[in-house]
Amino acid sequence: MREGVLLLAHGAPERVEDVEAYLGYVRGGRPGSPEVTEEVCRRYAAIGGSSPLLRWTRVQAEALEKLLGIPVFFGMRNWHPFIAETMEQVRAAGIQRLAGICLAPQFSELSIGLYIKRATEAADGIEIVWAKSYHDDPLLIDAFAERLCPLLPRKVLFTAHSLPERALKPGDPYAAECRATAAAVAARAGVAEWDFAYQSQGMTADVWLGPTVEACLDRFAAEGLHELVIDPIGFVCDHIEVLYDIDIQFREYGAARGIAISRPESLNGSPAFTAALAQVAKRCLA
Repeated sequence: MREGVLLLAHGAPERVEDVEAYLGYVRGGRPGSPEVTEEVCRRYAAIGGSSPLLRWTRVQAEALEKLLGIPVFFGMRNWHPFIAETMEQVRAAGIQRLAGICLAPQFSELSIGLYIKRATEAADGIEIVWAKSYHDDPLLIDAFAERLCPLLPRKVLFTAHSLPERALKPGDPYAAECRATAAAVAARAGVAEWDFAYQSQGMTADVWLGPTVEACLDRFAAEGLHELVIDPIGFVCDHIEVLYDIDIQFREYGAARGIAISRPESLNGSPAFTAALAQVAKRCLA
């Protein structure tokens, strides 16, 4: 039986001109606000007009393929190459069994569950063995800690992407897994003082998971803190939520309150992260 690995990511536009079409996929075809589109375009322009998510996903896939010695494919939920397009490549390569890994370590039915649904619909007879969560994999924790250690000792605010509260089913493990990843990285890196927040809340009227980063920064400023590391342990590469939300928005917000913010280099092409993905894939295919 011919085996391979399927990596799945959110997807992001590589040109500001594609933002409107991209947001249409994110919304599932529902009409959107021109004001939101304008704001998202502004943010992409602020980071140079392009998301590096596709480039880093390709780097991660190529490194994993080299380490494992089996084909590694990648597909995106909301932009090219779409998951269905990637599954056509998988079929053409004669792959019969895949290790399915979403490039987000913590599971939620609202996020990872949708990736699994899309890939399963497009599988058409190809067996996919899913790594639904690897939030506490020791090699993943090592990879995050390796990036964080050069910035210590400082207080650390670990972050993950917020989700709308109303959409989370009872018992959804996302919040617990995000905090478990943060606690494990803090322990591995020897962080003396840390906290946790959710970032990148959506531009909707929903109640989103909190606390927000801004609320934490307000509290830290009142406590007299002047230096802070923000470590986004819910993300595994650079994209808009890192390059704009942290590097621009949160740094400006912190500076206005007397707090200098730094962050670790994203995992991106980290060999330690490649080793973590390889271990996860091997468990799936064992």
